[in-house]
Amino acid sequence: MAVARYHHVAATLLNGKVLVAGGYNGAYLTSAELYDPSTGTWATTGNMNIARYYFTASILSNGTILVTGGENDDNLQSTELYTPSTGTWTTRANMHVERNCHTATQLSNGKILVAGGYNSGTESSSELYDPSTNTWTMTGSMHVERGCHTATQLSNGKILVAGGDNNAAVNGAELYDPSTGTWTTTGSLNVARFLHTASILSNGKVLVAAGWDSNNYFKSAELYDPSTGTWTMTGSLSATREVHTASVLSNGNVLVTGGENDIYLNGAELYDPSTGIWTKTKNMTAAREAHTASILSNGQILIAGGKSTGSIYLNSAELY
Repeated sequence: MAVARYHHVAATLLNGKVLVAGGYNGAYLTSAELYDPSTGTWATTGNMNIARYYFTASILSNGTILVTGGENDDNLQSTELYTPSTGTWTTRANMHVERNCHTATQLSNGKILVAGGYNSGTESSSELYDPSTNTWTMTGSMHVERGCHTATQLSNGKILVAGGDNNAAVNGAELYDPSTGTWTTTGSLNVARFLHTASILSNGKVLVAAGWDSNNYFKSAELYDPSTGTWTMTGSLSATREVHTASVLSNGNVLVTGGENDIYLNGAELYDPSTGIWTKTKNMTAAREAHTASILSNGQILIAGGKSTGSIYLNSAELY
């Protein structure tokens, strides 16, 4: 990449290119760039209007990218939209609530559900963005305030929020029902955690992996079964980690990369849902945390940026 960055966002565009934007490298960043898988090269594109990290990026049904919130010394409620055909960013309506380390999930109706996050404290509020009207509407609040949690769309269209932090790690999980705009509690995680990952498997279950609770790093993993609303422990990773990535491969396995556990990690592991077992795979060329992992149309995974040993911000990228 042209610019080293971590806690940035990455989104795979409909044309197959990958947009990387924002982040931090000693300064908060507005810059954005595009990776072209056909040439293996990066090119700069238009800058965001506001520098931000710890924010979200969501691809809308028309192929544009909506980024929301984040921080840059101040917590942000601003949003902006990237249009791939012009390479430009347009300011969109502000959220009602400033938030960073929140989640943004596209619903089956095309709206974006933003939930939780941090501002002066932790948030339980959630709101909906309607791309057709460029408006935000408050919707039901979660039962528990949380930031740095995960949000996963289930096959039934509901959104599962799990874990997070509200001055202590949260083990609670909740379901958002788009048809009613309400949250209901569901089974709790066996291990309270945040800065973990959550992946939807081909069997409809959700795999939550690793994370920490402000005192301990975890290598444990657990599965959520939507049919029973319960969590079951599954195989543990070989290494504890947080601020890692998890990507579902075309064969259904889950690739976890990097992260940190007081040291920056270059290790990668594969989870096989058919056995519930993790196996080590080839290490990344660089140890990195708070990087991004993007699935390309050819099935490869693009790893970009992050922070590495010696607190060095990375501009390197690699393919799995």
